Amino acid sequence: MSGITFRHKGDFSKTEKFLNSLLKLDYLNVLERYGQAGVAALASATPKDSGLTADSWDYEIAHDGKETTIAFTNSNISNGVNIAIILQYGHGTKGGGYVAGRDYINPAIQPIFDKMANEAWREVTNL
Repeated sequence: MSGITFRHKGDFSKTEKFLNSLLKLDYLNVLERYGQAGVAALASATPKDSGLTADSWDYEIAHDGKETTIAFTNSNISNGVNIAIILQYGHGTKGGGYVAGRDYINPAIQPIFDKMANEAWREVTNL
């Protein structure tokens, strides 16, 4: 015999309703909305000189059957260096100096992740 067998006692109607709702929801559309919100938040928070780094944010959604991930990317590369990363962490200069980084990514994206987690929690608990 193959497959999964469930045996239970009691009322599992909420669990069954939740599992059935998973079949109906399109989580990729939800992640698209959060991806767009994340890009807007990151663009707004990025330190601006020319604005190129702020305008270079994007996101990618990957689904491999077991998990779905959302990744925020920045395509502003200069001399092989991602400018968004050196703005975040700091960098050395050609003259031997150092420019301190500024934590702008984490504060910008954290509210997006919080909203995503809260929405997921509401979906699970409001069955």
